Amino acid sequence: MTALIADYYRHLTVDVRRSDHTVRAYVATAERLTGFLTQHWGEAVDSGTLSRITAADLRAYLAARRGEGLTAASTARELSAIRTFLHFAGIEPPSLKGPRRKRSMPRPQAPADIIALAEDVAEDAAEPWIAARDWAVLLLLYGAGLRIGEAMALPAAILPLGETLRVRGKRDKMRIVPLLPQVREAIERYAAQMPFAVAGEEPLFRGARGGPLSPAIIRRSVRGARERLGLGARTTPHALRHSFATHLLGRGADLRQLQELLGHASLSSTQIYTGVDAARLLDVYRTAHPRG
Repeated sequence: MTALIADYYRHLTVDVRRSDHTVRAYVATAERLTGFLTQHWGEAVDSGTLSRITAADLRAYLAARRGEGLTAASTARELSAIRTFLHFAGIEPPSLKGPRRKRSMPRPQAPADIIALAEDVAEDAAEPWIAARDWAVLLLLYGAGLRIGEAMALPAAILPLGETLRVRGKRDKMRIVPLLPQVREAIERYAAQMPFAVAGEEPLFRGARGGPLSPAIIRRSVRGARERLGLGARTTPHALRHSFATHLLGRGADLRQLQELLGHASLSSTQIYTGVDAARLLDVYRTAHPRG
């Protein structure tokens, strides 16, 4: 590790206190970039030589990375990390646009498939209270459109439940979501069976040993259930949130309402669901119309 990289590491860990994952990723990018430039320029790279970096140098580096199999999305993240590194070194990053990323369209699950998935996950649980927990979590993702991290972060203080739920989303933004009776009953049934005493700001959803429930546990359970049921690989916990949004839009919810329910910061994040609904209508047209 060069002196420049070591200083950058200390900056990330001590000065700005980034997470371990972010530190590893950013430092790895800085090491790759300086290693590439050392070969590209034929000389060692320090803060002085780094100041000569141009857009052409960055394009050459990113082209090399793409040649290693980096996707467009990962390339965009790499470019963002490079800009952070150059700012740390006191260098204004050259103007360079990241690769255009094709936005994938969410694929909603049929309601019957979602219920079958939740039932299978619950039936595969080791204990009755865990079955009640998994059923409640999956119904919450579909019935209220929560992200899995948002569900895992719900505190025990939400009990007793009312007709709405306050959810803390990204960037600590709070929103209110309605609770369907079926979702409310599932959560209350789980809370009544859970063998651990929790209150206040402690997590509502607990793991088998009483600690906070990890999203990885739910993802693994869903993966097993979808394989047993023959559902596609896109059937994930997050797909339940997509299904919530698409089904609401198809039943008359407008984009602004959907934006509030999903906790999207901008309307552009929500507009992707209009494409989903249009795709569904086109499929119905092609199947049913005599001239389709």
